[in-house]
Amino acid sequence: MLSRIEFAQAQSRAAAALAAAGIVITPAERAAIEVADFGLGDLERIGLEIVVYVNTERCCAKELVLFPWQICPEHRHPARDGRPGKEETFRCRAGQVYLYVPGAPAAAPRGRVPAARAGAFTVWHEIVLAPGEQYTLAPDTLHWFQAGPDGAIVSEFSTKSVDEADIFTDPDIQRMPEVGE
Repeated sequence: MLSRIEFAQAQSRAAAALAAAGIVITPAERAAIEVADFGLGDLERIGLEIVVYVNTERCCAKELVLFPWQICPEHRHPARDGRPGKEETFRCRAGQVYLYVPGAPAAAPRGRVPAARAGAFTVWHEIVLAPGEQYTLAPDTLHWFQAGPDGAIVSEFSTKSVDEADIFTDPDIQRMPEVGE
């Protein structure tokens, strides 16, 4: 669980990263930045900061802010209510992103995972995204991603996002953040 102070500090860091990249958000968007620690209490290593611009029945657009070496853990977006899972395109806006998907594993992956959670990272085919590069994931594709040493900002364009339905490889993960005192 995140404390209110940790939550506010992460929101401020994410807003500053967006501003440094020239990405303008409104005061309301800044106040609504989601800080996801995935219930692991290790936000600096495993976490994600999210600005949702739109999420309708047909489309979704977000900014994903990752601090240096921060990881969005391995997960997939399954079919739900008779509809296919989320299809998403990641477009790197700043920094470098190491995206991992099924396929031949990288001989020397750039990603670093915490030793205690190494078993929860099973796909190691590496796609490196630099600013202006993008990659599209088919629905229900297992994936995870990590920022490089300078952090990263990724624009996500997708079909409807239902984050609470995501399936994570790590059974300890709680997708929806909890903030306490």
